[in-house]
Amino acid sequence: MRLLNIHGVGDVRLDAYQRPAAGPQDVVVKMKAVGICGSDLSYIKMGGIPNPLATTALGHEGAGEVIEVGADIAGISVGDAVIVNPMMTPSNIGSGGPEGCFTEELLVRDAAVGVSILPIPEGISYEIAALCEPLAVAMHGVNRADVKAGDKVVVFGCGPIGLGMVLWLIDRGVTDVVALDLAPERRARALALGARAALDPANCDLRAELVKLHGEVPSYGRVGVGTDAFIDAAGAPSILTDVIMMAKFHSKLVITAAYMKPIEFPVGRMLTSEMTITTAVGYPTEMPEVIAAMPRLKDKLASLISHTLPFAEVMKGLEIAATPGSAKVMIEFEDA
Repeated sequence: MRLLNIHGVGDVRLDAYQRPAAGPQDVVVKMKAVGICGSDLSYIKMGGIPNPLATTALGHEGAGEVIEVGADIAGISVGDAVIVNPMMTPSNIGSGGPEGCFTEELLVRDAAVGVSILPIPEGISYEIAALCEPLAVAMHGVNRADVKAGDKVVVFGCGPIGLGMVLWLIDRGVTDVVALDLAPERRARALALGARAALDPANCDLRAELVKLHGEVPSYGRVGVGTDAFIDAAGAPSILTDVIMMAKFHSKLVITAAYMKPIEFPVGRMLTSEMTITTAVGYPTEMPEVIAAMPRLKDKLASLISHTLPFAEVMKGLEIAATPGSAKVMIEFEDA
């Protein structure tokens, strides 16, 4: 077998791999589809995640078929089609532990149905199922924004997470969504999902455009745009300041993008808006809700996948995923 590993900064390799034997509390999943995440690309740039191992195994957006079940495991059977929840695995699959989903057979340690192993609904392909992890991240970001039907929302960034946020917002009746991205292909995807507008922030006066779309609201002697919530799935250093400077009274900003360096921002300006800034990471409770929605939304979910490549071409997939025109790049395994 093979396993995708980071060996150093910018050094990622598809290595020969011998899967560890499964214990009585473990499950082995034959991988069928694994998505490439922006986090994977960040880990490669960083040279991996610090851990006792010499390498960092990659892949945390996986779905496959159970091929081995430990003697102490209940509720899971050989042949089950499942999604892996990496956040609920003791080895933190694909994010610093010894296992990663980019391999033919994945060892899931201390497996538990409904916790680290979740059944795939009938009629859902492995590719759609493998979207569960990023869709759960997106849903958690939307949940943290605490918006309702009729609210006005701006989403910065239309990569897979940002597009997932647009999808969940529209699905909840938050139809006045403005999506922002530099890439025309990604803006087109946001519009196809139902965004009211999709703008290139580098080629427009964002405040002026939001005034046209969301209006203006007086706030302590100044005027803010009428946007109720902003969600940052892009990570551009200017976003925080830009939002603060145009935020209306009691608006919200949710940061889901990963910032590697400190950012200065105008705290004083926040006094006149009393806006809330919060963060969102992972998906503490969202995966079951995402899975339940898959049969209803499977056609829209399929539109999030821009490229599908075989596991043998995973290195090419990493290159494609780093381009602005891509959405979700999916790696498919033999017999998927």
